[in-house]
This record gives sequence, C-alpha cells and structure tokens, in this order.
Amino acid sequence: MEIREQEFKKNFDLHLWKRLFDFLKKYRNSVFFLIFVMFGVGIIDATFPILNKYAIDNFVKNKSLDGFYKFILIYLTLIAVQVFNVWWLIALAGKIDMGLCYDIRKSAFNKLQRLSFSYYDKTPVGWIMARLTSDVARIGDTLAWGIVDFIWGIAIMGSIVVYMFILNARLALITLSVVPLLAVLSIYFQKKILFEYRKVRRINSQITGAFNEGIMGAKTSKILNIEDKNIDEFKGLTRSMFSSSVRAAILSSIYMPLVMTLGSIGTALALNFGGRSVMLNTISFGTLAAFISYSIQFFDPVRELARVMAEFISAQTAAERVISLIDTEVEIKDFGELSQIKKINGDIEFKDVSFSYKDGEDVLEDFNLKVKAGQSIALVGETGSGKSTIVNLLCRFYEPTRGSIYIDGMDYKSIPLSKLHSSLGYVLQTPHLFSGTIKENIQYGNLNASFEEIIEAAKLANAHEFIMSLEKAYDTEVGEGGSKLSVGQRQLISIARAIVANPSIFILDEATSSVDTETEHMIQQAISKVLKGRTSFIIAHRLSTIKSADRILVIKNGKIIEDGSHRELMKKRGYYYRLYTNQYILEQEKKIFG
Repeated sequence: MEIREQEFKKNFDLHLWKRLFDFLKKYRNSVFFLIFVMFGVGIIDATFPILNKYAIDNFVKNKSLDGFYKFILIYLTLIAVQVFNVWWLIALAGKIDMGLCYDIRKSAFNKLQRLSFSYYDKTPVGWIMARLTSDVARIGDTLAWGIVDFIWGIAIMGSIVVYMFILNARLALITLSVVPLLAVLSIYFQKKILFEYRKVRRINSQITGAFNEGIMGAKTSKILNIEDKNIDEFKGLTRSMFSSSVRAAILSSIYMPLVMTLGSIGTALALNFGGRSVMLNTISFGTLAAFISYSIQFFDPVRELARVMAEFISAQTAAERVISLIDTEVEIKDFGELSQIKKINGDIEFKDVSFSYKDGEDVLEDFNLKVKAGQSIALVGETGSGKSTIVNLLCRFYEPTRGSIYIDGMDYKSIPLSKLHSSLGYVLQTPHLFSGTIKENIQYGNLNASFEEIIEAAKLANAHEFIMSLEKAYDTEVGEGGSKLSVGQRQLISIARAIVANPSIFILDEATSSVDTETEHMIQQAISKVLKGRTSFIIAHRLSTIKSADRILVIKNGKIIEDGSHRELMKKRGYYYRLYTNQYILEQEKKIFG
C-alpha cells in the first residue's frame, strides 16, 4: 500500500498547541498547583546561594557563630520544604501524564469509531497504532514533565536574575551578556532539530505499519518464500529512521555543548570581573561566591530548557499526527432525527446513483434500482463489477458521488445512522469475532438482548448445537478474532449476531464462499429461515446458493445487464445462463474426478 501522510512544515504551530492544552483543561487544578509547586522549587533553589553568601560574609569571614543556629534552622527548613515540593511535583506530574494519555487515546479512539470506510481504505493499521501508542506517550510525557522542567527553569532563572541585580547590577549584566547569542543559537537549532524529528516520527509510523503487515501476513510470506524480501524492506525503513535519528542526535549534541560553552563563558566573566571587584573591595567575597554559583546555576536550567525545547519539538511532530487524526473530518454525517423514524420496512430505491472511490474510476454510473420490502435480491457479477459497492452504499458506509438512495420513500441521509445501522444485518465473507465469549459476540448484534434471545438467534443460525457441544457452551472464549473456532463456526456465530438484531434489511456478502460443503448447507438452511419477510441482498459466488432469490441482478461495470428470477434468467440464455451452466459443469467434474 502506498502510504501518503500529511506534511507538516510549521516551526511552531500555535493552533496545534492550543488543541493539546484543551486536553489539559480537565487537569487545570493539578496544573496550576504543579506550577505553584515548581515556582516554589525554583525560588528555593535560587535562594541557597544567597544563604551561602550570608554564611561566608558573616560566619567564615568574621570567624563568628553569632546567629549560626538560627541560620541552620532556616536552611534545614528550606530543605524540608524542598523535599515535600519534590514529592508533590512527582505525584502531580504523574497524574497529569497518565490522565492526558488516557484522554487523548480515548478521543482518538472515539473518532476512529465514527470515521467512514474511506479513512481505513487509505490509512494502514500500523500508522493508526503508532499514533495511539508511541506518539500519544511522547505527548503525555512532554506536556506533563515538560511543564515541570519549563516552570522550574523559568522560576529559578527569573529568581537568579533578580538576586544578581540586587547583589550587583553591573556584574549581573556582564555575566548575562552571553544570553542574546544563546537565544539566536536556540532558534536556529530548533528549526533543524524539528525537521529531523518530523522525519523520524513519519518513518516510525511506516515501521509500525510494516510490523503490522509482517505479523498479519506471516503465513502468506512463508508460503510465498518472501521473508528475505520483507527483511530487506524493513531494513530500508529502519536504516532511514536510524539516519534521521542520528542527525537529530548530532544536532542536539552540537547544541548542548554550545550552551555549556556559553555558560562557562558567563562563569569566566563573573570570575574575571568579580575577582577584580573583590580585590578593589567594591564587593564582598560572599557576593563573588554567590555570583559564581549563580553563573553556573543559571545555565543549568538553560541546558534543561534546551532539552525541554528539543522534547517539545519532538512532541510537536507526534502531536501533529495525533491531532490530525482527531481532527479528521467525518465524511458520513448524521443529519437524521431519531424521533421521526419508528421502524424501517425495507423499501429501497437507488435513483441515478453514481459513485467513485477517491482517486479512482467510477464504479457506478447513473445506477437505478427499486426493491420492495421483503424481496430477496441476489447480486451476481465479476470481481470489481460493483456488487459490494451497492450494498456498502445502501448501508451508508459510503455515500453516492451523485444521485440519491431512498429507504421507505425517505432520502436515507435523513434517517439517523444509529437507526439505519441497527436495522441492518450484515454477514461478511470473512467473519470477524471479538475477543470474549460466544454469548458476548452474539450479543454485540443487540446489546439489550436477553440470554433467551441469544439462544433463539443461535438456533435460527444453526449454531446452537455446536455451541452446546463445547465445554463452556455460550461462555466459551473465542480467542483473538475468533481464532479458537473454525471458519464455519465463526460464520454461524456472525449470522446469529446479525439475527439477534432483528434487522429489517439483511446483507450476505459471499457468506458461504470460505466454508466446507456441510457448513454451507447449514448456513443455507439458516439463511432460508432468517430471510423470510425481510429485504435482503445476497452477494454470491456459488450461484447454486441463490436459486431461490426473488430477483437476481447481473452486474457488469456498475450496471444491471440482467434482472429476473433464476428460472427467468435461465430461459433468456444470456450472461447468467452461461455463468450458471459453466459453474454447474465445473462442480459436476469435481464430484466425478474428486
């Protein structure tokens, strides 16, 4: 699958960060308290050199212990407060981190439930997984712990600047003279690092997609003997990610020493000019010691802020992808009002319907069809003729490019999606069960169904007998995707799941194509009982299974070329006749020659 991902080029996206901070609103009390605690941590950290200055000038220089024990008490009290602050900041930041990840994933998952089939047609599963796992984790860690480091850095730097100017404004200006150059370097490296991190996150999505394809297609890869080819392709992706990661790391490794060098220059300036001032007795030795401490201490948070900036850059690249998912426009919009519709009967009309998948040719063009409630309609045709598209449009998984579809005389866009989908029973060619018990899987068709209704649906689907033969009967775990059951058993359960919803419209998409003859016979018996009185669409490859349909539509290139019952179409000796007789001959040959 060719992967196309939205490109992001903004160095700083204010709207993006506003969207992220919207998620933080729920935790605003915790955030405000965390900010308060971190300001306290920063101010106390910046206060210790002032206390050291006092100790040098009053206790060391004067060789006196006058007021020493009071000083020690104040010092120990500040240490105790700082210990408490650190405990609080860890607890608060952890709460914000975990809560934020949960809320973002929940929002993204809710959006995934509402997105139409077209989104999944063009978006690999691995990409979605990368966004909901590593990308969200990166956002949560950065926002929660980034707040800690950022506020601490601002608090301690601001406090240091204030203390330095209180002690000696001239020496403060000399020591901080390297800050403008530091700001210019930070802006330059931010752009470079952001570019590389975007490439890393993009390739990470591709790698996750490759993981998913490799796991899902492991059996096929072994059958085709293409493991080496898969390994080579995966190596190519990991090599690209390695190169971009190394470039980002190199830029960071250049940036951090530059910050440290400028910090050392600031310290050297403080020593040079401060030392002269001590010799001239314009400042005290304690003041010089405080300035040396502050010059070192000031650039520690600068280095931390540089690291936080790099992490925010990385987080922005992750956030761009997550927020783009959350903000993806839902193509199938719900315009209906539930109170207007009581029950769907099943009269259906396609009126001048045209449809094409994005970036593709028209699948249907000016398609017209009227179906009376209770009729069974079989769709026959070559692969790609438009059979599945017709039923997918009817289910409103997609919408017509042009034209309209009416159900019971109403434009089906005016019917609430929840009402439309709850009136549908859809059985796929490849049945999918969810992890859980058989009972739970059948109940997914109608969450309000009683256990008696579940059993009745299973009996109608001819599934009850085999279910009761299992050790735990309806409480048997089906495994991931139904892996603990055979394909035929999964299909019978999926039919029971459709039946328990008591749908007005039933759709069977080649429901018997992947099962053995005995199971097919059981499914056919179940279908014949279930479809009575319901509008149904049956897509079938084995034509022998649709002989009893009220109407058989032969679809070719998105158009109906033949329409009638099995008997009527056989009399016409047209396309359907040739298709049926050829298939019948092949089936007889299989029976004879095995």
